[in-house]
Amino acid sequence: MKVLGLDVGTKTIGVAVSDALGWTAQGVETIKRDQEDPEKDFVRLDELINEYDVSTIVVGLPKNMNGTIGPSGEMCQQFAEDVKQRTNLDVKMWDERLSTVAAEKMLVSADVSRKKRKKVIDKMAAVMILQGYLDSN
Repeated sequence: MKVLGLDVGTKTIGVAVSDALGWTAQGVETIKRDQEDPEKDFVRLDELINEYDVSTIVVGLPKNMNGTIGPSGEMCQQFAEDVKQRTNLDVKMWDERLSTVAAEKMLVSADVSRKKRKKVIDKMAAVMILQGYLDSN
């Protein structure tokens, strides 16, 4: 059984999945969120959960630098609760402070163009969130 990592934003959801042994995280895709019909986000997540035989979901929790949880964090917590209710899977929150910054630095150091970075940054952040979780276990 695999672990799915999510970097949830207001416009996109970065998605990563672990290998079967739970050692490494690989980027899967970036889901463009539909503001008119949020149900589409969950339909796509359900498809990915089934495709990758997922048993656990890790949702990035964007905390403030002082450890408090702001509006973005509250939105992610609600999203995680919605996913848990819909899927009955184990859903964990993972501190994702600076994951997007780290992903951006990695892509810049790999000399990825700004245009290409914009397309993959959320997926890379999901990889970093998931890999952090996997490394902690």
